[in-house]
Amino acid sequence: MLVRADYTVGAVRGLLGDTAHGALLRNETTPALRLTGDGSPLATLTRLFALQVPVAAAAAAATLPVDPLLEAGLLERSGDEVRALVDVRAYGDEDHDWWVVCDQTPGLDGRRPSVSADHVLGISAASSSLAQLSVRHPVARALDLGTGCGVQALHLAQHADEVVATDVNPRALAMAALTSQLNEVGYEVRAGSLYEPVAGERFDLILTNPPFVVSPGTDRRLVYRDSGLPGDEVVRRVVSRSAQHLAEDGWCQVLANWVHRRGQDWRERVDRWIPPDCDAWVLQRERVDLPTYVEMWLTDAGLHGTPEYLRRYDRWLGWFDEQQIEAVGFGWLSLRRAGRERPVRRLEEWPYEIEQPVGPAVSQWAAGVDALPVGDVELLGARLRVAEGLVQETVGEPGAADPERILLRLQRGVRRARQVDTVEAGFVGACDGELQAGQLLDALAELTGAEAAALRSAYLPRVLELLVDGILHLSDRAASHSVRTSPDRYRIVT
Repeated sequence: MLVRADYTVGAVRGLLGDTAHGALLRNETTPALRLTGDGSPLATLTRLFALQVPVAAAAAAATLPVDPLLEAGLLERSGDEVRALVDVRAYGDEDHDWWVVCDQTPGLDGRRPSVSADHVLGISAASSSLAQLSVRHPVARALDLGTGCGVQALHLAQHADEVVATDVNPRALAMAALTSQLNEVGYEVRAGSLYEPVAGERFDLILTNPPFVVSPGTDRRLVYRDSGLPGDEVVRRVVSRSAQHLAEDGWCQVLANWVHRRGQDWRERVDRWIPPDCDAWVLQRERVDLPTYVEMWLTDAGLHGTPEYLRRYDRWLGWFDEQQIEAVGFGWLSLRRAGRERPVRRLEEWPYEIEQPVGPAVSQWAAGVDALPVGDVELLGARLRVAEGLVQETVGEPGAADPERILLRLQRGVRRARQVDTVEAGFVGACDGELQAGQLLDALAELTGAEAAALRSAYLPRVLELLVDGILHLSDRAASHSVRTSPDRYRIVT
């Protein structure tokens, strides 16, 4: 029936147009209501679910099996109208049209949000970010830890032979199961906290957006965001115990918050959570000041403007002060159980633009780590090529012999920019996979009149940095040595 009505993301957007659809994304329904009154199946479903307004029972019956849905408690009837008690949200990616069963979006049209403790969140910025972060190669087993309405499980089922979806919230599990049935996408749902439902099992890919809100953990909980554990303890447990449930070369990818304590680098804190046999790439996407953080989550809970708001606000800030917390970080953790003698860790802050989906860049990072030369001799003998989409920007006076500044900028994945000198720029420009790095450096030494050994010594570390940053790639990875026995200088890059 949903298929016959063409109740899809594209069709709903086409019905509403960009302006009304944009307003709906801001939780304003009035423009969309003005465009959906023709009684068509698509308009009826859009009003019933996305706009959360009653529709004529006859119009609903022409599109949906109303009586079974009434009996199941998904719809409610009043006179000759019915209204939805849950949301069935059109969702999809480039290749699929799906529907996700979740609780209704709170706070439409400026109304104060009213959120129950067991509220099941629908499609959110966080769930979309995690879906785009995920590596998408075929795997045997995948785990959606804290599935909520089942969004990640839908994606995982497209490239995993077996998917297990877990949650501590029975209401979430019921909705995830409905999402599975509605889309005829098979995955198993299990009840329990963290890794308890999969004790003794291993997976090739674990995805999780845990209830990571950093708080004292003592006030009323919203299960989708509050773990009941203080601070960032839930994230520490997810990360530190992940290797026990990862197959060899398995991935665990986490969307999370972590605290910034006074006098402590957040990288040191998060690095201690990572299991000793795992590579890790951690990107902090945002550093949030404490008042902004508290205001955001109190408003999310519908407390803004209530007497409880000020009490909770003050208590939360007081707890932060007691814990010597000065800010909260938000970001992504991608761990791989690589089994190296010296795992490779990259923990960095990157609040700048990133091409989405970023999952391919994560896979490329792992492949690059596997292929890194293990020493200077191997690096000098490496044949390198320029990353796809790399551009060079120069700044200088018109007609000047040399630019004042040269910038290399990636256009794909994590769009890094690196300021280089003329030697580095010349080196990168000559990397076409034909000559070895040592040969290129020697040619540049001859061209600039520098002593070859001195130029090699000065620029070889920069060549390694260009490789680590993804500006250069190895042309023939199969012939390169692996970092599995690499020296400590390749272990942590921050």
